[in-house]
Amino acid sequence: MPRIRRTIEKIHKIDEEELIILKKRVDIATAVIIVFIAILIARLWFLQIKKGEEYVKLSENNRIRIQQIQAPRGNILDRFGRVIITNRPYFNLVWTKEDAPNPDEVIKRLAQILHEDISNLLTSIREASGQPRYMPILLQEDIDWQTLVYIENHHFELPGVRVEAVPSRDYLYGNMASHLIGYLGQINKEELENRKANKYQGGDLIGKMGIEKLFEKELRGEKGYRYLEVDVLGFEQQILRHQDPLPGNDLQLTIDTDLQLTAEKALEGVGGAVVVMDVNTGKLLTLASSPPLQLNEFIGGISTKVWQEHLNDPLHPLIDKTIQGQYPPGSTYKIVTALAGLGEKIITPQTVFYCNGGLNIYNRRYGCWKPSGHGAISLQRALAESCDVYFYQVGQRLGVDKLAAYAESLGLGQKTGIDLENEKPGLIPTAAWKKKKKNESWQDGETLSIAIGQGFDLATPLQICRMTAALVNGGKLYKPQIIEAIMDPEGATIKKIQPDLLGTVYGSAQDRNLIIKGLIDAVNTKHGTAGSAKMSSITVGGKTGTAQVVRMAKFKSIPQSLLPRQYKDHAWFTCFAPAEKPEIAITVLVEHSGHGGSVAAPIAKQVLEEYFKDKIVVETDQ
Repeated sequence: MPRIRRTIEKIHKIDEEELIILKKRVDIATAVIIVFIAILIARLWFLQIKKGEEYVKLSENNRIRIQQIQAPRGNILDRFGRVIITNRPYFNLVWTKEDAPNPDEVIKRLAQILHEDISNLLTSIREASGQPRYMPILLQEDIDWQTLVYIENHHFELPGVRVEAVPSRDYLYGNMASHLIGYLGQINKEELENRKANKYQGGDLIGKMGIEKLFEKELRGEKGYRYLEVDVLGFEQQILRHQDPLPGNDLQLTIDTDLQLTAEKALEGVGGAVVVMDVNTGKLLTLASSPPLQLNEFIGGISTKVWQEHLNDPLHPLIDKTIQGQYPPGSTYKIVTALAGLGEKIITPQTVFYCNGGLNIYNRRYGCWKPSGHGAISLQRALAESCDVYFYQVGQRLGVDKLAAYAESLGLGQKTGIDLENEKPGLIPTAAWKKKKKNESWQDGETLSIAIGQGFDLATPLQICRMTAALVNGGKLYKPQIIEAIMDPEGATIKKIQPDLLGTVYGSAQDRNLIIKGLIDAVNTKHGTAGSAKMSSITVGGKTGTAQVVRMAKFKSIPQSLLPRQYKDHAWFTCFAPAEKPEIAITVLVEHSGHGGSVAAPIAKQVLEEYFKDKIVVETDQ
């Protein structure tokens, strides 16, 4: 019995130890389970509560795709409301990386279909590397109909690829006013960064130049959206929601389409410019620069090869010659010299100088364009026949600084303020300017060249046209205006642009009228230099100008027609009509072409005939 009792006690003792160990094990297991459950609960909370909304959006993005719809840009109209530029649908090829399980194969296939170098497609993809994978990348603009049909018929073989119909520019009058209108291009990274707040994205077209750029905000409109349900390869299943785009506002220009076309036709084949201004408001009826830009070359981006060809073209089509071309104004500047001479009492209408074909000063002879001379000559005839010797002597008595003051009051040597980019200011020199620029003192002989629009003088065709308008409109200097009104898509006027008077010119009305008489004689008298602009029913006044390009003695005896183009003079003509009550001023500049009276004046006459076509009396035989 004692032995049995000891055995039972031993068993009881072992069971208690094991129970304690077992209890510890159970406690550990329970703790581990509790920790795992806590981790699981925490993870579920993080995924469903903390990140729940984000993952719901990601899930929806895999199923629902937001597709932007480009807004039609606003139309551009002329002063009479005729549409110059509108929109037509372009079919662009885009690719969404997220929907392409095998992108390399897709790109290789597209290169074959588009007959495009694969490197060009890869360049487009690299440029869009910073945007999300679900956003479409523009691979090619304005694909042809045959390519469109093929892709639509094989779209299941091209995951991620689709054709987008987007509105793009339709130039109803070809390249008319191309430098003024400008062109569109695909937004680049820098522009995209600067316009993030304006809801632009890669592939969008924006204005790159001219009115298209300066009035981008007014013209671009607001995009629309489509919410699409798509499958795993991005193929559309159904449209869930749709919001139409809002078209951009329309711009009505001050340009007269008929005058613009007439001027551009007259300039065909030459480098030059024609500017037509309403003298009483500053509104520009024509702003023609030749050669024009080929606007369709810029759709989708101009190639490097074509760009280089334009850069090497001797006619310089990339320059807007109306506001960027700076030329010696030639004898058109004699208007300034005459006004300054009268205003400073250096001359009167009766003052006579003798022209024997030149003027000798400081052992140098300054020649007149007419070697035999004009004889005794006063102001009105000097303007009509453009006598250089007369204006040499007026300029010599005035000095360069007084000439500059009158030139600046007429708007020369400064930007006009027109709402276009990269306008050049021209140059009206002074003694201080030369000292600062060249560290040299002004020479009296240089004043003679300045007085007839040579030497350092530079002006743009727009500046000369505005100068002419200010001469005949009572001395008012207007800001050149190109926008008539901004209208909403329904045609209601949002903003009407009013003429902007910037100042008045020096000199009295009597002085200006004396000069106007001389300019009328230049067109309408026998020996006037601008007889080729004379009209039978309308009285025209004007001033010719021939701006020397080179002054080398070896070219003096060679006729202009035999000189290489780059050595020929520039031809100017600026005029106004009708002389009794001027309505318009016209300025023509033809590069490297000869004399203003024989080259530029006939072009101005064509524009005058178009403007006054309803007022011209047709002479008939009785």
